[in-house]
Amino acid sequence: MKTEALRVIVIDGDQSSHPKYEQYFETFYDYKLVGAFKSVHDALQNYRKYRPDIVLSEVSLFGISGIEGIQYFRKKDQAIKIILLSVKNDFDIVKKAFKAGANGYLTKPVTNDRLLEALNSVKDNGAALSHDVARTVVEMFQKKKYESLSKRENQIVEYLGQGATYKSIADKLYVTPSTVNFHIQNIYLKLNVNSKSAALEKLRMLEAS
Repeated sequence: MKTEALRVIVIDGDQSSHPKYEQYFETFYDYKLVGAFKSVHDALQNYRKYRPDIVLSEVSLFGISGIEGIQYFRKKDQAIKIILLSVKNDFDIVKKAFKAGANGYLTKPVTNDRLLEALNSVKDNGAALSHDVARTVVEMFQKKKYESLSKRENQIVEYLGQGATYKSIADKLYVTPSTVNFHIQNIYLKLNVNSKSAALEKLRMLEAS
């Protein structure tokens, strides 16, 4: 039986970018773009009509910011997934985003493949991060001297530092891309914890040192 596509809304202050998202979603079978808005306020006004499962929101918006908007969407639905978009790869902003409850953070411009990968990650209760953001997070973790990663995780970190993709890492380690994705999510979010969910919670609570 074919499952119903997850409903997605986009919030991007640049209205000229909305058609590009529409083009992307025309190629996605598991996701349906049901609305595109210029502000969090407009999206909230139309929330009941579109009932999104996933929100893609720019961080910098007129009025309510994307990060501030998270609390409003969670009041509507605690289970909603929220991926933030930004031109800035800044650890402090990423940290604030996850602390506020974001499920993902992508740097713009967003490509078709990167968007689909992020949607698949949050759908499976993972965390979505652009590769450049991931490297920044890993570097910050290493600078803070958190507990050592496993041998496999250290291998993946090394390849990430070289700019390798999920697929190329999988080829080098003779595993599947989904296995690499699992390890990477743990690497990105591991802060002296033993599970992905606990690591994500720790990242949300992380304060600048």
